Amino acid sequence: MKKDYYEILGIAKNATPAEIKKAYRSKAIKYHPDKNPGNKEAEEKFKKAAEAYEILSDENKKARYDQYGHAAFEGAGGGHGSGHMNMDDIFSQFGDIFGGGGSFGGFGGFSGGSRGRARVKGSNLRIRVKLTLAEIANGVEKKVKVRRKVVAEGTSFKTCSTCNGNGQVMRVTNTILGRMQTASTCPTCHGAGESIDKRGKGSDANGMDHAEETVSIKIPAGVSEGVQLKVNGKGNAAPGTHAIDGDLIVVIEEEIHETLKREGTNLHFDLYANLAEVVLGATKNIDTVSGKVKIKLEPGTQSGKILRLRGKGLPSLDQYGNGDLLVHVNVWTPQSLSKEQKEFFEKNINDENFVPNPSKFDKSFFEKVKDMFQ
Repeated sequence: MKKDYYEILGIAKNATPAEIKKAYRSKAIKYHPDKNPGNKEAEEKFKKAAEAYEILSDENKKARYDQYGHAAFEGAGGGHGSGHMNMDDIFSQFGDIFGGGGSFGGFGGFSGGSRGRARVKGSNLRIRVKLTLAEIANGVEKKVKVRRKVVAEGTSFKTCSTCNGNGQVMRVTNTILGRMQTASTCPTCHGAGESIDKRGKGSDANGMDHAEETVSIKIPAGVSEGVQLKVNGKGNAAPGTHAIDGDLIVVIEEEIHETLKREGTNLHFDLYANLAEVVLGATKNIDTVSGKVKIKLEPGTQSGKILRLRGKGLPSLDQYGNGDLLVHVNVWTPQSLSKEQKEFFEKNINDENFVPNPSKFDKSFFEKVKDMFQ
C-alpha cells in the first residue's frame, strides 16, 4: 500500500500552499542525491517527496487525491510514483522550488547546476472520453486517435554553440564582496543544450510536424464526470534529442442513461406500477448497469416506497465496494375509467380497506429522503 502524501511531507491535510512548498523543500534538501551520494534509501525518499509535492501543490490534483486517494491517479497508464518519476523528471519539473539555477547549500540545484542541461518537455494534450454507466461500472480500455507534434523525419540537431551543450552560461561579475560567478539558462537554446541543424521536409521552424497515433487508455472502474487521467508521454513532443514528450490528459464524460440516474456510487430507478399490481402484488423488471433483473412487489406496496438493492450500484474509485440501486415505486393512477371500473371505486370509496391508515412503519417522504443518504 502506498504511503499517504501528507505523511510523506509531514504536513496536515489543511496545510497551506506555502507550508506544502516549505515541507517539500526541507525534504528535498535532506535527501538530495548530491548530499547523499550512493544512498538508495535517501534517493527513494527524495523521489517520494517529489511525487507527493507534484500532487499536493496542484489545486486540482490535490482535490482529487483528497476525494479518491491514490486511486485517482491509477489506470490510463499514467499512475504517479517512483516507478514513473525519474530523477530527470524531478529536476526538470521542480527546478524553481529552490529559486532557479545555480547552486544551493553546497550542492547542485534542480534546474541545472552540476547536472548540466535542462530537459525540455513538450506540451500536454487534452481529450474527452465518453463512457456509459456499464463501462464505468466495469472499467474499460479505450483506443483513441490522437494528433500530436513529433520531430519530423529528417530533422537533426546540433550542440548549441553558445553554451557548448551545457544548457547554461557562466557569468563573472565584480561585487563589493569580490568576483562572483553565476550560472543562468542559455538564451540561445533555453537550456536544452541543442539547436536545430537540419529541418525535415514539411516541418516548422523547430523541425516539428504532426502525426496521428492510436493510444490505448485503461480507465478504472468507478470514475465520474470530470475525473482526469494521465497517459505519460503521449502528448506533444519537443524539439531536441534529449527532450521529453508531454502527457495526454483524459477528461471523463458520462453518457446519460435512459432510465438510471447516478448519485455518487448509488443509482436510482423509477418503477411505475398500476393499482392492481400494488394491491395484489406483482413481479416487475427493472434496469441495472448489467441488464434487467426481476423484483417482487409485495401486496399492499405503497406509492413512494423505496426498495434498496444493495451492491447493485457503481463501484467506488478507491475500491471500497459498490453503491446501491434504489428503486422508487410510483403507483400510476388511471386517468380514465370504464363505467364498471368507476362504479367499483364509488362502491368502495368509504370501505375501511380503502381508508388511508399509515402505521408507524410507513415512513414519511422526508424520512425516506433521509434514508437515501444514509
